[in-house]
Amino acid sequence: MLALTLADINTYIAGFIWPLTRVLGLIAASPVFGNARVPRTARLGFGVVVAMAIAPVVPAVPAADPASWEGLLILAKELITGVMMGFAMRLVFAAVEMAGEISSLTMGLGFASFFDPMSQGRSSAISQFLTWIATLMLLVANVHLWLLEALAESFFTLPISGRMFHGGGFWDLALWGAKIFSAGVQLSLPIVAALLITNVALGILTRAAPQLNLFGIGFPITLGVGFIVVMIALPYLATPFVNLLGQGAEKAQMIPRALQGEGQFPARPQPQNR
Repeated sequence: MLALTLADINTYIAGFIWPLTRVLGLIAASPVFGNARVPRTARLGFGVVVAMAIAPVVPAVPAADPASWEGLLILAKELITGVMMGFAMRLVFAAVEMAGEISSLTMGLGFASFFDPMSQGRSSAISQFLTWIATLMLLVANVHLWLLEALAESFFTLPISGRMFHGGGFWDLALWGAKIFSAGVQLSLPIVAALLITNVALGILTRAAPQLNLFGIGFPITLGVGFIVVMIALPYLATPFVNLLGQGAEKAQMIPRALQGEGQFPARPQPQNR
């Protein structure tokens, strides 16, 4: 006869609930798994399946009651860890969205905005187009599998425990947020450069023939040149997109190590005494 004590039951519950919390945190924050167009039941079911596959190989969890204060603290830590890993990948898509916003404003297509279910906000047409391209590149390059592998590895890099986080992880993730601006400008640079030359040519043309209506011919020309440049540059965006997505998955893999206090991280700037 199998006899289970209350401590055994708490251990079994904690051994599944705590890994599930980290998994669901990553699914909620990641751009592909946490897409609002995916039903919540599907996301929850996917998280349960992943947790059931990972839980048997997770290192021994602390002997704490899941309903106690210590158990709730561990639950919050697991949720924060998963959200931070998914948010590292989400920043990559924010950079792609920023590139689309810059391109749309330069083309004069800023008025063509739609509701983006991924970011839960307004997004331009070019931004949504580049986001879908980045999503397809993520699936084709198997970056989503790399992200799941990083999630499984995180339970060994950062085991489930009541130990407090190391501050370097949060600072490292904050520095990674600068990628939104640098990568966004770099991705939109071909379109911005081509439209800058177009606007300079239109300015010279207006000075040579003042009777021309700049507002009448300028908008169709800049819009047409922008679409042509997007069409020409699209085949060359595969490599930057794959590299950027790979960097996002690599950063998500490094987050648990940073929270554990491993590795070298940039030093925080110290205020200078005047």
